[in-house]
Amino acid sequence: METSLKQQLSINACKVRMGVINGTFHAKSGHPGGSLSVADTLTYLYFHEMNIDPANPDWDDRDRFVLSKGHCAPALYAALANRGFFPVEELDTLRHIGSRLQGHPDMKNIPGVDMSTGSLGQGISAACGMALAAKLSNKQWRVFTVLGDGELEEGEVWEAAMFAAHNKLDNLIAVVDNNDLQIDGRLSEVCSPEPIDKKFEAFGWEVFKIDAHDFDQIEDAFTKANQVQGKPAVIIQRSIKGKGVSFMEDNVSWHGSAPNAEQRDAALEELKKTLAELEG
Repeated sequence: METSLKQQLSINACKVRMGVINGTFHAKSGHPGGSLSVADTLTYLYFHEMNIDPANPDWDDRDRFVLSKGHCAPALYAALANRGFFPVEELDTLRHIGSRLQGHPDMKNIPGVDMSTGSLGQGISAACGMALAAKLSNKQWRVFTVLGDGELEEGEVWEAAMFAAHNKLDNLIAVVDNNDLQIDGRLSEVCSPEPIDKKFEAFGWEVFKIDAHDFDQIEDAFTKANQVQGKPAVIIQRSIKGKGVSFMEDNVSWHGSAPNAEQRDAALEELKKTLAELEG
């Protein structure tokens, strides 16, 4: 990846993380940990990979995105806002009465949201339907979806995986955010879906494994996934829950807890320092 592109993506990802922190602070609730772990992925998709138009969010030929782990909406909202779908200042209204930015994505009211999600397992099923619709309509747009690794404990995920392979949905790319933490603890302590790669391979998918926070690896994986023919592709990314805020990293307590004022200030100070270093 060119240095300038990598730098700009890193800057945008840092801004997305700042949006996550500010949003969950003002909401006094939400899911910062998993939102921070997918910030790099969403930044890459919205600022480089996907064919979209913020000025025309309902454009028929756009690529589609489904946040299957819908509780990580703060990251999606921050990516959409920084991409120009709505004002960044609106992120501070997260979960407020009357705000369109509720705890889970709402396709009816939020520009850029292609699917309302929240019930784990259903997002990837909707993404499969979109990908099949594109095939049946002879359309060239692609579908991307992001799942949590804990979400893989849902049986519906594997029904969708079987469906996607059976229908040769090579216009579908799934990303598994493998941060090894869910609301009740480590995956190994709750109900481990490992080996994730072997399971998807057994269901007929092309599998790629990467570091979720390395833009070179992200670009390489998506480039290869786009070249897969005759079957869907999945990118299993090893990520760090709470990435970018040191006291939140790999800490399960930040799965669904919002920062207080002191914690918000500490997190933003750290992210602003990172941003200043990136901007040089």
